[in-house]
Amino acid sequence: MATDPFLDRLSRVRDRFAARLVSKIDETHAAIPQLSEAAPTPAAAVDEAYRCVHGIVGVGPTVGFPQSGRAARDVENVLRSPRSENRGLTAGEIQTLTAALHLLREAAARELQSFHAAVA
Repeated sequence: MATDPFLDRLSRVRDRFAARLVSKIDETHAAIPQLSEAAPTPAAAVDEAYRCVHGIVGVGPTVGFPQSGRAARDVENVLRSPRSENRGLTAGEIQTLTAALHLLREAAARELQSFHAAVA
């Protein structure tokens, strides 16, 4: 039986996305102290966190993780202004980011559970 190259590639992208999703969330959460406006160089950390989450926003829905994509969009929205203004996050923005990351982690856990059940 011949395999469809597109579906094969999509499957590999989906597997890679699923394997890295939790670590991307963890990395962003671990970076919170560096994102603060009180940190020595927060703009670079904000940019890195934004790019990390943006990957979830862009790829997630495409490979079957729509809830994670939507939740990541909320995280991305918190980071957008500080990133464009080349600054760190205020205390209020950090609280909002922390809450949004929590919701992203919950969405990812639900979708990863479904993903792993489907693969098994």
